[in-house]
Amino acid sequence: MTAELARHDSAPGPGSLGRASTPKTTLLVVDDALVDRHLAGGIVEECLGWRVVYADNGLTALAAMKQERPSLVLTDLQMPGMDGLQLVAAIGNQHPLVPVVLMTAHGSEEVALQALRRGAASYVPKKCLAGALCETLEQVLEAAQANYHDQRLAEGVLHREARYLLENDMALVRALVARMQRELAGMKVGEASGRVHTSIALHEALTNALYHGNLELDSDLREQDQDTYWKLAEERCAQPPYRDRRIHVTARLSRSEVVYVVRDQGPGFDRSLLPDPTDLANLERPSGRGLLLIRTFMDEVHFNEAGNEITVVKRWAPAAGQGEGEAPRPPEV
Repeated sequence: MTAELARHDSAPGPGSLGRASTPKTTLLVVDDALVDRHLAGGIVEECLGWRVVYADNGLTALAAMKQERPSLVLTDLQMPGMDGLQLVAAIGNQHPLVPVVLMTAHGSEEVALQALRRGAASYVPKKCLAGALCETLEQVLEAAQANYHDQRLAEGVLHREARYLLENDMALVRALVARMQRELAGMKVGEASGRVHTSIALHEALTNALYHGNLELDSDLREQDQDTYWKLAEERCAQPPYRDRRIHVTARLSRSEVVYVVRDQGPGFDRSLLPDPTDLANLERPSGRGLLLIRTFMDEVHFNEAGNEITVVKRWAPAAGQGEGEAPRPPEV
């Protein structure tokens, strides 16, 4: 089988702010259904202006990646020959720096959870591709990109703690997540996929603090009417008391673990009302997606009594021959 190739040379469309895309960004879309893979690729071309490569199963995808490594992989789960779960494992072994995003359909929830635990960076339900695909791909790409020179500068860091006070601005959320990703990459702790997972979890925690905490937006509204949801978010960013609230973030990075504490200034919530992240039915609900990803990717997740603060912990296995107080090895190039 031969991988198909499609190019799109125009600038990012109005649906993108150009946050993560570059002229060299290449997405590999893997799906045995011709219509589905070209639908996903078409959305990305139109929204982000990325270059898109197509493959009809996992084996074809791996063969294409030997010829040219893409920036990201977007894959279906249920395919003949090599399914999405096997593809995630193979990419993790052969191309550990290439993040994988899943396309899920009803009935594939359990396999999707296994794929997330084995290294996939995120997922998008197929029924939500038009509304959520581009945002998810940009988020994952931002988390996966680490600057080589920043890594070298961070080689000598053994422990770092910082506190941030963020306005209700997604640009600041993205900037902080990118900074944390660069610092973790520079410290050379954990596997590349684990660092991406940690960045995704932080992004979800910050997003929840902004929209559901400070702006008090209801997840049910987003499921019913996304346009109204985002319009209300924009309005509240300019209205008191929402506009005056801030996001408090504490980040503690070390060779053994990373701890993020995110607190908003909203009224909090009843923790008993949170969707059960172990219930596979919630995998298809936008309202449960963030918490599911956080609980899947992090070793510990805690909320305060008020429900306006979350603490997440990710522990790292020490590198071979490297103790807590030893300097990291120089990056491989």
